[in-house]
Parts: sequence; C-alpha cells; structure tokens
Amino acid sequence: MADRLSQVSGHLSNTYGRGLLAGEVAIITGAGQGIGKATALLFAKEGAKVVISDIDAKRLEGVEAEIKAIGGEVLSVAGDVGADEFPKKIVDATVDKFGKIHHIVNNAGFTYDKMLHTTPDDAFDVIMKIHVRAPFRLIRQAAPYFRVKGSRENRSIINVSSTSGLHGNVGQANYAAAKSAVLGLTKTIAKEWGQFNVRANTIAFGLIHTRLTASKESGATIEVDGKKVALGVPGAQRPDVPDEKAYAGIPLRRGGTVEDAAASVLFLASPLASYVTGHTLEVTGGVGI
Repeated sequence: MADRLSQVSGHLSNTYGRGLLAGEVAIITGAGQGIGKATALLFAKEGAKVVISDIDAKRLEGVEAEIKAIGGEVLSVAGDVGADEFPKKIVDATVDKFGKIHHIVNNAGFTYDKMLHTTPDDAFDVIMKIHVRAPFRLIRQAAPYFRVKGSRENRSIINVSSTSGLHGNVGQANYAAAKSAVLGLTKTIAKEWGQFNVRANTIAFGLIHTRLTASKESGATIEVDGKKVALGVPGAQRPDVPDEKAYAGIPLRRGGTVEDAAASVLFLASPLASYVTGHTLEVTGGVGI
C-alpha cells in the first residue's frame, strides 16, 4: 500500500511541492482500515494534518503509528460516530489541536444485508443512523468552522456513498436508502455553503476490495448493539488481479483497490477540484456507463 500511495503522490509533487493539502486539517472517519486508512495515509503524504477516527481503538493506534512513521501530523479520536457525544468530541479535539478544520471525509460505515421483506426495524434504523444521521450531525457540529464569510481557503465536505445508493441493490434496502439520502444531503450543503467557498461532493464507490465486499465466508463481523453482524458478500471469491471472467461486468476488468478509492477522495479535497461541488463522482471501473 505504501508504495502505491507514494506513486500517487509522486505524480503530483512537481506542481504542488509541499503537497496538495499542505497545512490543511482533515477529519476522516472510519480510518482504522480499508478506504479510510488509505485516505488518511495519502492525505498525510500530501501535507494534511489528519484527524482520524474509528470505533476500533487498537486499529486506530496502528494507523496513527504509520502516519507518524512517514512524517505526518495526526490526531486520533477513537469512538462511535453514531454516539450522541461524538460530533462535539471530535470537533473540539480537532480545533484544540490544530485550530481549524478544512475537510471532513464521512467514510465510516458498514453493511447489514437482508432481503427487504425480512429486514427488521433495527437493521434499517442502525444503517440510517451511521450513514445519514452521523454525517449530518458531524457536519452540523463543524459548521462554524466552514461558514466563514470571505474565506478563500480550500475547504470541502466529502461524503462516501455507493452505487447501491444510485441504482439500488438486492438485499440492501437499508444501505441503498441510506446511501441515496447522502446524495441529497451533500447537494444541500453545496447549495447552502457555496457562498462560504465550501465545496461538498459525494463519492459513489463500486467494487472496492475491502472487508465489505470480500467473501462473507471469510468471517469478518462487526458488533451492532450486542449482535454480531456478518460482513461481506456470500460466495464472493474474487481475484485481486484483472480477470476477464470474474469481472466481466466491469469495463476495466478488475476490482478497485483502497488506493484507487483514496486517490478519488484526494482529488475532491484538493485544489484540482476547486470548481467541483454538488457532484457525485462514480468510482466504479466503468460500471453503469
């Protein structure tokens, strides 16, 4: 992963010598692994001061150590994004440490898949809570640091969605509804906060190789309200290299890596996307075109 992130950074270093996000402060949720971890590392390589959060404090410690090892500035705030006190906790900690906030990447989340007619209320409600209510509450808490008249600093809100939110998906009524709601939330922020030079965009990921898209038989789980929820896709045995048969529905004939995902987040946060707001960037390898 480190080599690939270095390669991505290297492509841009000639133009932005100190990094695309030099000196900017970014909050990244769900940063203990997967896309969130890769994004935190890439942001740090591009000069950002990163505030990382995850419900798994031990994993978060490991990411913090990796960021420090590459010379990055980092603050870890472990916690549950869905907890009532979380938004104030992480915003206060960020401002106490770094004085301001330039970017929020709402990445934390998980799947709780069931067919619609068998989905209980609690499985629907918890997905809406984590994927819609939690980002909304964090953004609202941070509003005073974004709604600043006359500021020309590079600032952005990036909410992670999914192709399930664009097209629906069998077995994901809760997740698809939540990820669709994120699109409307983001567009509203773009319209309300554009006058403060704040950009708001969504990324809809397709197949990215993470624990959420791995084989359910691999045994990855998450605990939700005392219950163990199995993550992944039943029978999903996918190679990690281009394959004509396994990825016949993807024009690029491969699944995406977490580094691919992180690079798209970096683009939307960076000055390269200074005139992009209210947009949903589909990172899918060409699916849906």
